[in-house]
Amino acid sequence: MRAHRLPTAAALLTAAAVATSAAYAPPAAAQDDVILTDPRITESSGLAASRQHDNVYWTHNDSDDGPYVYAVDGETGETLATITLRGIGEPRDVEAISLGPDNQLYVGDIGDNMDGSWSYVWIYRFPEPKQLKDATVDAVQYEAQYEDGPRDAEALMVHPKTGRVYVVSKKENGGAALYAGPEELSTGSMNIFERVAPVNLWVTDGAFSPDGTRLTLRSYVGGRMYRFEKGKPQEDGRLDVPLQRQGESMTYTADGSAIVFGSEGEQSDLIWREAEKGGDSSESGGSEDGSGDGRGDGASGAGDDEDRDPVRTVLLVGGGIGAVLLLRRALSRRPRPD
Repeated sequence: MRAHRLPTAAALLTAAAVATSAAYAPPAAAQDDVILTDPRITESSGLAASRQHDNVYWTHNDSDDGPYVYAVDGETGETLATITLRGIGEPRDVEAISLGPDNQLYVGDIGDNMDGSWSYVWIYRFPEPKQLKDATVDAVQYEAQYEDGPRDAEALMVHPKTGRVYVVSKKENGGAALYAGPEELSTGSMNIFERVAPVNLWVTDGAFSPDGTRLTLRSYVGGRMYRFEKGKPQEDGRLDVPLQRQGESMTYTADGSAIVFGSEGEQSDLIWREAEKGGDSSESGGSEDGSGDGRGDGASGAGDDEDRDPVRTVLLVGGGIGAVLLLRRALSRRPRPD
């Protein structure tokens, strides 16, 4: 009688992979992923979908680059135009970009890696160019403060219907929070951003759906979705975020059918994922000051980055390998036939 053959290492890994794939399947891609080919874009930290140019996305570097914004092709990853902002100071830590009503682009110079050392931050606004070519444009510069003191932030979102600017701080003592700016930003006075709701996430970027009914926030490895009702976020589940080198940007596509995720680093990638519940303006509720059946106050919720999909996948793989190893041990202890 032939002795029982024990599983090989390759077989163990295969079994674990099968177990994992059966338990978890990643969200479908809305289109092929692309690589940003411009050698100047090494710290892509914000992302905004154009409404005037099909499958074009605006991005910028984090710091040490200057007053530049880049238009990149969503199909090839090539840079189609470089926009130089004129009339602003020297950028310090540019972290976000968002497209508001009337095709106005807002750039958030809101980063503060010194743990809240800046007494104020800057927001720049300029019209989205109608032609994609290198150009220098005049920008408006706003000064902003948070009502409860300085803090680091990487997410700035402009509501697509009202034009109100929102910022989400990163997770610090007491957690992150959503802040709302004035109804209209002013160049003649300090713009105070008021705390709206806590956010239980280490936030690196965020975006409104094109109809303004949904707000999504991401971290390096996870994210959350919210209904946006009466000017406040209402928790609506977790957002599947692809595993990237240093995921720091996201935007809805112009039609709201997908979310595009970006990352810092040389030749970083743009990854498309189908948007859950999309950005269809026919959805009920969700206007900033309108109706809706809010399901709770604030944006806090159980859990955080540690239970997001990449980590869950690792746990599933580990569990699958562990199960096979236990089986192997049991088989090795069986008495050998004479």
